[in-house]
Amino acid sequence: MDTARQAEIDAIKQVVAAIEHFQRNELPEEFIGLFRSDAIWTTAHGKRLTGRDEIAEFTRKVLPGAMRDTTVTYEPVHILFIRPDVAAVKAVAQYRTPDGEPVGNPNTPLYVMAKEDGRWLLVACQNTGVLDA
Repeated sequence: MDTARQAEIDAIKQVVAAIEHFQRNELPEEFIGLFRSDAIWTTAHGKRLTGRDEIAEFTRKVLPGAMRDTTVTYEPVHILFIRPDVAAVKAVAQYRTPDGEPVGNPNTPLYVMAKEDGRWLLVACQNTGVLDA
């Protein structure tokens, strides 16, 4: 793999790490800043949010206090470059107790990201819960 492609992969992984950090530390404004202004996001419960304003309104309601009894980890597990400036990123999100024990089943978010002005932004996201098999 060439160094330029590896640099893009590293930058995308940093966005996923930022998602984790902002969620764990309940930082709604920072989380909202990861989205492009016209982004769409479907939550794990199926709520569709269109545009950064809707995403912001929802996030400001649900994120504060969300990590009161848990924490969360995000791991990118697959990155597919659709174009050099567009990538689909599959991740695993696992809620955990403060001691690190898993809580429930993981979620498997899909983030479509676009690179604009040198920065990877969330454009179309689907956070899917995993049911028991």
